[in-house]
Amino acid sequence: MPDDVVAQIVDRTDGVPLFVEELTKSVLERGLLREQEGHYVLEHPLPPLAIPTSLHASLMARLDRLTPVRHVAQIGAAFGRWFRYTLLRAVSGLPEDQLQADLGRLVASELVFQSGTPPDAVYTFKHALVQEVAYGSLLRTAREQLHGRIAEVLEAHFPEMMENQPEVFARHYTEAGLVEKSIFFWNKAARRSAARSAMAEAATQFRKGLDQLALLPNDFARQRQELEFYSALGAVLQAVEGFAAPQTGYAYARARELWEQLGSPSEFLHIPRGQSIYYAIRGQFDLALRMDEDLLRLSRQRNDPARLVLAHYSCGRTLMFTGRLSSSQSHLEEALALYDTASHSSLVDQAGVDPYVNSHAVLGSVHFCCGYPDRALARANAAIAEARRLGHQPSLAVTLAFGARLLLFLGDNAALAERAGQLVAVSTEQSFAYWRALGTIYGGWVKVKSGDVAEGMFLIRSGSTAYGATGAAAWGPFHLGLLAGACGIAGQVGEALNLLDEASQIVERTEERWFAAELKRHKGQLLLRQGHVEAAEELYRKALSIAVEQEAKLWELRAAVSLARLHRDQGRRAEALDLLAPVYGWFTEGFDTPDLKDAKALLTALDV
Repeated sequence: MPDDVVAQIVDRTDGVPLFVEELTKSVLERGLLREQEGHYVLEHPLPPLAIPTSLHASLMARLDRLTPVRHVAQIGAAFGRWFRYTLLRAVSGLPEDQLQADLGRLVASELVFQSGTPPDAVYTFKHALVQEVAYGSLLRTAREQLHGRIAEVLEAHFPEMMENQPEVFARHYTEAGLVEKSIFFWNKAARRSAARSAMAEAATQFRKGLDQLALLPNDFARQRQELEFYSALGAVLQAVEGFAAPQTGYAYARARELWEQLGSPSEFLHIPRGQSIYYAIRGQFDLALRMDEDLLRLSRQRNDPARLVLAHYSCGRTLMFTGRLSSSQSHLEEALALYDTASHSSLVDQAGVDPYVNSHAVLGSVHFCCGYPDRALARANAAIAEARRLGHQPSLAVTLAFGARLLLFLGDNAALAERAGQLVAVSTEQSFAYWRALGTIYGGWVKVKSGDVAEGMFLIRSGSTAYGATGAAAWGPFHLGLLAGACGIAGQVGEALNLLDEASQIVERTEERWFAAELKRHKGQLLLRQGHVEAAEELYRKALSIAVEQEAKLWELRAAVSLARLHRDQGRRAEALDLLAPVYGWFTEGFDTPDLKDAKALLTALDV
């Protein structure tokens, strides 16, 4: 091509290959150049702005030169990036020979590619921009009529699509301006997506349905549908944005407002549970417990066994965080006892996670803190297996997170590495930011314990930052404790002490006390390394007192062993033995954990 033509094409395209190709074809189709001995020459001086200054203008110009067949391109564009011959034929109403001739011209222009032969042919626009330009050339009224016609044809000829691809109908009815039908299909599409654990897709579809609802009069019927959408959206957003994300909180707050306006109908009793976990993961446990108590009271008043399952599960989870382990265990066991697979399986849609599976997972953590690691691991593994069987990805992510935490406490690095990797993989695939952050933190701890302390600390910090970005604060003292442990291993004792002080301040502010005893004990160990024996002993005693108060036998064991070892090193053998006396009976229960091995070694050293 002539140099000045090439120069203009280069200048206007910024090196975008599609733009280069389309502008070149536009110049050729306009007859500005003549082929001569294997190259092109200008017929006349190149006029100013002969080459369109935007790809949109270029594509529009090419479509304009295909005026006789542009209508076919517009119908195809209304279907999307690709369309079937059979559907185009049904919607266009053109005679078979004319339709095939028009499609042939479109294919020859290379704006559309053809696969197969009619009536089984499928046509694809060369690029999304081509489809957008063709679609954008439709006037609004014609566009609405076309989408309405498409939806009618699909319903008449492909009724199975209403079940398998409701989002297709939702889009066409939305573009057709048929609001009520679009709302019906957005709801259907979103619930189908959620059932397949496609939570991000479901969230988008619920929001599109809410956009359509806003076009209706604000009457009882609209408010009822809005309540359905917001309550379902809240459950989906727990996975997509995180339990404590502002978007999740807004969805449940709006659902609560609508619920109360409509007289608190029983089928939406799960809304306080959604608010409870929102507040709990934000570290606002007093508000979470208030929501739990509301749900428990209303479920009992209305004799609603399904919501009682949710109420007991929610109470058990919140009480676990606050260190009231015995009460937590009672509620979780009640949730499991009340659960009936046949009649309660739909609760997963209301809660966002399966309450039966997750009651097992939380109860596993309670058992562990109470000194029963064998029971804890059995619960955790059963929960993971059941979540896999159900194929519900948010429930699987929850159970993997709880299971990883137990393996971390047990010091089983190989198993923890595998489980943390599974958690990150599931969360990455499903775009679960909250659980991916947890997997990153636990993976960081594996690195620390494997000797790569710098990389491990980086992962714990970055995971904690990502976790906080979801609005989450619960588990924060535990994560700070892990980072403090990593700093201690790296010899950064001062930084470790600062982190533990920060964690303890959070505990005092939020009442997240399940890990409080361990925070005191860890600080005592660090102070002992610095030679502060009296301060260490005081912290060990505080840790022991907290653990006994909570009936947390595992934390009690650890604090007792740390304090007894200090007494042994001071020559206070009798006091050391007194501290370990309650531990004697625990060996008969068949535990085989690092903590009991540590206690047994200490007893052996004391000649017991």
